[in-house]
Amino acid sequence: MPTTSGNGRKPPTLADVAKLAGVSLATASKSLNGRQQVKAETRERVLSAAEQLNFSPNVLARHLLSGRSGTIGLVTHDLEGRFSIPTLMGAEDAAGTGKTSVLLCDARGDALREQYHVQALLGRRVDGLIVVGARPDPRPSLGRLPVPVVYAYAPSLDPDDMSVVTDNVLGGRLVAEHLLACGRTRIAVVTGDAGYGAAHDRVDGATAALAEAGVEVLGGPLYGTWTEEWGRTAAGLVLTRFADVDAIVCGSDQIARGVLDTLRESGRRVPEDVAVTGHDNWEILALNARPQLTSIDMNLEELGRRAAALLFDAIEGTPHHGTEVIPSRLVPRGSTGPKPT
Repeated sequence: MPTTSGNGRKPPTLADVAKLAGVSLATASKSLNGRQQVKAETRERVLSAAEQLNFSPNVLARHLLSGRSGTIGLVTHDLEGRFSIPTLMGAEDAAGTGKTSVLLCDARGDALREQYHVQALLGRRVDGLIVVGARPDPRPSLGRLPVPVVYAYAPSLDPDDMSVVTDNVLGGRLVAEHLLACGRTRIAVVTGDAGYGAAHDRVDGATAALAEAGVEVLGGPLYGTWTEEWGRTAAGLVLTRFADVDAIVCGSDQIARGVLDTLRESGRRVPEDVAVTGHDNWEILALNARPQLTSIDMNLEELGRRAAALLFDAIEGTPHHGTEVIPSRLVPRGSTGPKPT
């Protein structure tokens, strides 16, 4: 009898299992893969034979029998990996160790390159695709493909597609409520490119929360670029117009780092004189700021896990449609605190 021990004998095969169970090779295969066409008692007999022989089908054979490759593709437009890497980590968590591999391709913000990567992944017979945008604004659908697709971070314009996004409005609301709880009432808002829907969503969330408390944004929100340089410039404008500002809400961590520079140079203490918040919780920036930066975490790993879970549902024949929103969360650090009395 074949064994898997180190006695020089060959490991057991599917044919050995079929012979011991007294069934055909096809029936043994169907039984081990959970196909419905096999009677329960036959399946039990095959499983018992496999257990006796210590039979474990190799991964490639199992995928061939199931008609799947055991891989999914992740196409990203995020050049820095800032959004795609945590999303990838979450997707791999959901995939499970050794069960599904994730193949990563960078489209570099180019629609033609995206199409090339999609076709290349389809040629590798991936079981599904996750497409990660570089910005959270809606994007064109890839259309009907032979495998399921989930759009992460940037939703598809097609409501029949599956999309998972972060909650930018909630992020803005959370920082505003936090600053109000710290006793701040002279609050400015500095954010990025006005062409980004996320910039407006974050501002909308913050201004709505402030309005509910009877607080107006000083001078209205300032839109610019997603850079430290803009943060330094904008902070200078705020200080010139509103010397009594006691908090600045920033649309990104990069902007917040620039704001911190200008406040430091002007002799303002953070958070005693002016509290500062960021958005993205990009730890390379937030944790190396002085003081460390209070920021909004978009839960990108959870976004990746959820995107993968939706994809696996679709692969199993239960597709979802529409857009699912992942809540953001506030991460308080040293750049905010109670206003001194």
